[in-house]
Amino acid sequence: MYAAVDLGSNSFRLHVGRFDGDAMRIVKSAREPIRLGAGLDADGNLTPAAIQSAIVALSRFRTILGQYALDSVRVVATNTMRIAKNAGQFLPELEKAIGYPIEIISGEEEGRLIYMGVAKVLANPAENRLVIDIGGGSTEVIFGHGQEILKVASFSVGTVKQSLSFFPEGRMSRESFEASILSARSHFEDAAPFYQTCNWTRVYGSSGSVRSIAEVMARNKIGDGSLSLTNLEILKDLCIQVGQINQLELAGIKPERTAMVVGGLAILIGVMQELNVVQVQTIEAGLRMGVIWDLHLRATQHDRREQAVLNVSAAFQVEPQRAKFVVELAHIMYEQLKPSADTYKAQLLWAARLHEVGLIVSQTGYHKHGAYLVEYADMQGFTTREQRNMSKMILSQKGNLRKVQESLLDADFAKAVLALRLAVLFMHTRLELSLADVRVRMKSKIELEIKGEWLTQHPTLSYWLEKEHEAWSEINIDFVVRVTP
Repeated sequence: MYAAVDLGSNSFRLHVGRFDGDAMRIVKSAREPIRLGAGLDADGNLTPAAIQSAIVALSRFRTILGQYALDSVRVVATNTMRIAKNAGQFLPELEKAIGYPIEIISGEEEGRLIYMGVAKVLANPAENRLVIDIGGGSTEVIFGHGQEILKVASFSVGTVKQSLSFFPEGRMSRESFEASILSARSHFEDAAPFYQTCNWTRVYGSSGSVRSIAEVMARNKIGDGSLSLTNLEILKDLCIQVGQINQLELAGIKPERTAMVVGGLAILIGVMQELNVVQVQTIEAGLRMGVIWDLHLRATQHDRREQAVLNVSAAFQVEPQRAKFVVELAHIMYEQLKPSADTYKAQLLWAARLHEVGLIVSQTGYHKHGAYLVEYADMQGFTTREQRNMSKMILSQKGNLRKVQESLLDADFAKAVLALRLAVLFMHTRLELSLADVRVRMKSKIELEIKGEWLTQHPTLSYWLEKEHEAWSEINIDFVVRVTP
């Protein structure tokens, strides 16, 4: 059983799902309409009131999650948390409230998860499809074939800002609607040529905003009830005729969501006009379903992060045999170091595989270039925190350790860094050693056992081990080498 929590700009939502043969059954859903995106102040910081609302909502979610025997839980935060300048300051409070780590995902990763959720519930595996998801803070547009994602883009236009910016005090006029639609179109125009040439069969709307608009169309019998551009224009004209959001009475829409639906309507018209979309079909799937399926696939079949690492390795021309040696030796030494948990194990092995990506930039300081590339590359399936941890490991593979000294206070992270540094050191010696002959321990001090013949085979090994001793001594950790016959 899996749980997905989506900290959106408009609402916080929760799904608990159980895999049932070949389908994912949602057994519990919850929603907290806190409108986090409206809590950003003029400086781009979330206000104390918005943060407190988020804490209260997540505390309620924690109670719900505690009622289920869950195999895995993933909490993802989207646009508002991506852009809030003070997100890092209050993130620990939110994590404490819900009891799980919170991952601030990129717009592109959000789009990939949305498409995964949609593709998993559609029966046609050969269909070319466009998926549009209009959220509170951003809009994702994804083109794919069956389960395969061919193009994903995230645009910084969402219902919260659109509603607040173009319909102040709830006033709806023809001028404000046209300005809102043109503003929305401006976000999509650079990407439009690609999407216009895609040979899609259907266009799906996966967000709550699009589904709310579709429900309004159907229940109020606007046009033929479908989500066509013609019918959207009719709904827009009806809004203009009413003139005030708080006076807009339509079946299928709750009063507190009316403003968001009006903002979403302007965006939907804009994206459909810009991409030459005539009609959209709604679907009850999206980000949360994608997160749940991703958890299931990680546990049972294929972790998308493995493919992302392979893609980056190929793109930056990493030498596979050198990487393979470092991965294998780092794995062996990390197991010998006996970390308290497996938190960093996978990240260490991925960092080991990517430790030389910076060589494509320069031989000098390649570890610094590699750290930058790994932290900021678009790597599907990875969270910002995971990429940052891998970046720190790659940065710390050589040279002084003061640059990551604070992170080394985490004993398991320090063990991961030690394992990677030693693996890289031995790889550079080009010794034909048996990996099983390496022995290392780390408690109050580091103890490394090596064979005396290794020093004979590679005279500079003693020099590099002395440099390693100096690096750890600088941060007050003893590094002792014991030579065995």
